[in-house]
Amino acid sequence: MFSVSRDFAPPFKLISPFFILGSFFYLASVLYIFFIPAENITMLDTKIFGFVHLFLLGFVMMTIFGAMAQLVPVVLEVGHFGVELFYAIWPLLAIGTLMMTVGFVSYPMLLPFGGVVVLISIMIFILEIFLTIKKVKTLNLAMKSMLLSNTFLFFGVIFGFLMSLGYSGLIEVDINTLLRSHVFLVVVGYVVVTIMGLSVVLLPMFGLSHGFSQKPLQNALIMMGVSILLVLLSSFFKITFFEYAGYILAVAGLFMYFYFVQTIYKTRARKEIDIYAKSLIFSYFSLVASLLMGIGYMVLGFEPLLLSSGWMMFFGFFAFAVTGHVYKIIPFLVWFERFSPLVGKQKVPMLADMLPQKSSSAQFVFCAIGVVVVAVAILLQNDALIKGGASFLLMGSIAFVRSVFYMINYK
Repeated sequence: MFSVSRDFAPPFKLISPFFILGSFFYLASVLYIFFIPAENITMLDTKIFGFVHLFLLGFVMMTIFGAMAQLVPVVLEVGHFGVELFYAIWPLLAIGTLMMTVGFVSYPMLLPFGGVVVLISIMIFILEIFLTIKKVKTLNLAMKSMLLSNTFLFFGVIFGFLMSLGYSGLIEVDINTLLRSHVFLVVVGYVVVTIMGLSVVLLPMFGLSHGFSQKPLQNALIMMGVSILLVLLSSFFKITFFEYAGYILAVAGLFMYFYFVQTIYKTRARKEIDIYAKSLIFSYFSLVASLLMGIGYMVLGFEPLLLSSGWMMFFGFFAFAVTGHVYKIIPFLVWFERFSPLVGKQKVPMLADMLPQKSSSAQFVFCAIGVVVVAVAILLQNDALIKGGASFLLMGSIAFVRSVFYMINYK
């Protein structure tokens, strides 16, 4: 298990806006589902683009950026290069996300402006992370994954910005070529690789796991990196073999990662199945379901399988992996800043005391049911069933917002 130091942790007031805004964007993403018609919907529908950007930028990346603001100096054991830069990242990312969502839904001319704001926000984040990593002499596996994922993010947002200019009609670009590269670089190259890389720190830390090999994760990261390069080559040189080889290698890399997670789970000392463990278990089962449906789409060519696969990846794997870690990260940060100075002087709460049991359990149950119902509804192309699943997700997302505020304001 990694030796984790807290000496370089930034103040919680720097990080809390990322978690608060992330929870509201999660709620907004669920509300958005009620306005997406199930019939004749395709992956290239602008409503889907708006939904994906609202969810990924507003919830997933906003929360990851906040967590990285804390975890990067903790894992690297060096101070941030410019920690004050994070005060500019969250408002820019929030404004840019809203502008891009509205642009996809009804005003395409907003896309380049929203794209510029998002580009500036993410470039500030990438520059700060790179300059912080530069201060480290020896890179471990977690640090290498950060370096790799942020490199992919850099190119991903560049392609995304070019696409926003193309959608608005300001320049002529091959949207289909850039789209595949943009999706793979951001979703797989950044989000997935970041989750994989941080797993080697967070999973052993929260599960008290020891004596496991990092080799499966190292191999999985190499496979993911090669798969992304193959997909990029296939996009620009129109080589179909590279495209499918990249997809197959990415699926194999994710199954290898799943094996690594299973190894950590078996070697953990903390056996209790709390909301964190439940969330991760559901997220990894969602990942497997997503991969199986993705394979089914490659074999059968039935597009609802692809849509349902993407849904399980986003709202099953990403959402539950993020919310599960939020239930661990926020209480720890609040406890360390607010209560650690009082240790030995007066009674202080345990981390478990700072977790809202009812609302966190409600979030898990309602969201898990909602994710499964919507996945089935997409396969059946049943609009009423999608709205029913979205109703469960709405209750769960409201409970999640309530939980975030409860943990942040715990006294």
